[in-house]
Amino acid sequence: MISNTRYWFLLFLTLLVYITGMFVKLFENDSAQFAVMAMRMVQENDFLSLFKGPEEYLDKPHMHYWLAALSYKIFGIHAWAYRITGILATLLGAYSCFGLGKLLYNRDTGKLAALIFMTAQTIVLATIDLRTDSVLTGFTIFAIWHLTAYIETKSLKNIIIGAFGAGIAFSTKGQIALLVIGFPLLCHLAYTRKWKRFLSLKVLVALLVFGIVIAPMLYAYYHQFDLHPEKIIRGKSNRSGIFFIFWEQSFERMSGSGMGKNSSDYFFFFHTFLWVFLPWTILGIVAFGSRVKTFFKLKFKYKPKHEFLTLGGIILIFAIISFAQFKLPHYLNITMPLFAVLTASYLYSLYNQDKRKTIKVVLGVQYFILSLVFIATVLICFYVFKFESTRAYILLGLVFALAIFFCLKREDYFIRIITLSVCSSLGLNAVLNTHFYPSLLEYQAGSSMAETVAENNIPVDNIYKVSAHHTWGLDFYNKKPVKITSIRELSTKSDIWVYVDDKQLKELQKLGYDWDRQYTEDQFRITRLQAKFLDPSTRKKVLNKRHLIHIY
Repeated sequence: MISNTRYWFLLFLTLLVYITGMFVKLFENDSAQFAVMAMRMVQENDFLSLFKGPEEYLDKPHMHYWLAALSYKIFGIHAWAYRITGILATLLGAYSCFGLGKLLYNRDTGKLAALIFMTAQTIVLATIDLRTDSVLTGFTIFAIWHLTAYIETKSLKNIIIGAFGAGIAFSTKGQIALLVIGFPLLCHLAYTRKWKRFLSLKVLVALLVFGIVIAPMLYAYYHQFDLHPEKIIRGKSNRSGIFFIFWEQSFERMSGSGMGKNSSDYFFFFHTFLWVFLPWTILGIVAFGSRVKTFFKLKFKYKPKHEFLTLGGIILIFAIISFAQFKLPHYLNITMPLFAVLTASYLYSLYNQDKRKTIKVVLGVQYFILSLVFIATVLICFYVFKFESTRAYILLGLVFALAIFFCLKREDYFIRIITLSVCSSLGLNAVLNTHFYPSLLEYQAGSSMAETVAENNIPVDNIYKVSAHHTWGLDFYNKKPVKITSIRELSTKSDIWVYVDDKQLKELQKLGYDWDRQYTEDQFRITRLQAKFLDPSTRKKVLNKRHLIHIY
């Protein structure tokens, strides 16, 4: 295995990449939306109610917003303060991967699992584009680790800690947390035949702990919804928040009746996996296939040196989320810890069994992935968004000098596999965090317009919009939600600023409105990239505009 010095050096560089991403502007929609929802809690000193703009929010529980609000209370309302909780949850997830890998295999496998988890592309992205899934992922694998430890050791401490983790996860995103925790544990119990572990009074203690942890979230739901049956939520009255979180939530997502439908492709997560687990994708697929082959050879008979927790958990979670009618790539984040442990165990078996031919092939694959990363970063830096500073050239040079150094260094092939894979992730994400995302976010009109507002001392209390269309970036960086009005009501106001798109601007012109100042910013839905946008020669064709006008 790699030395401790090399291991901690790679972890330090990974954390450094995380930190560089903390200061990037928030992405619309979800990251900025959730940041604004937590901001409202702090500003209005109301931590029991969730609002998405002017609408009451039933979809997700409160924990993510409470943690973000707590960070705001400590550090102030900043994008980096919002992201702190996500990074801490990711570090908890990495430590839990280490703990689970060590429990199921050995210490080296655990260390490798933590490194794989932290450098998987979707996990690095999740520390920048922070949603509820970062907290969910961190606490679900934390719970799986400790509840598995209870199964193996019957320790009261482990089952209590596991129940606490499960409670936080459930309070973050609801029923999906219990499925993500439950499926791997059921697979482990089925394979090891240790069902009697849950015929114990310790389980009752754990249920009590779980109940205590989720009680604040349940009370908040009860306070906002159950006490007010007259509220119309998604077109219905008599909505019970408690009934929703225990029963309705997952069925709405599976059927698409609550959030709507965006994909009926049952293979959506299979092709999504190809990029979310980079640079470990091929290794993850091979590890999965190798483990399936092993269990069929064993005819699923229990062998102490094998575990079915990761493989079974991945299969069942993939199955349940693939049948949902509403799918997004980050839904796969919850499987990353299991893939990390499974992939780490496969890599360690190659090392331990000295399978040099296979290791050579794997190294060749990882060289290929590194070359793809190199091509991608060159395109980003010299074509999509060209470098404009000497400092950027120095940064890129240092990143690839490090990769070349380890490519040329004479050392064991296995050590090269780990080092070059991590360097692939570091190189790509260092460029994304320090160059690509900052350049991309220049085309997010809301956050750009907020800078214009600050530079020109425009009073945020006097900014309006003439539709209910969300303006999360502008809301967050103004630290004040944009007020909603109508075009008709504008005639009754004076000395105001109005934030409009091209269509609304033309409508105001037709109605005879006049203004003396106007600021304009480019707008593109940056989380839905397309080839025409990435190509500088066609970018203008897909851009829209947002305007801030002063009606006197």
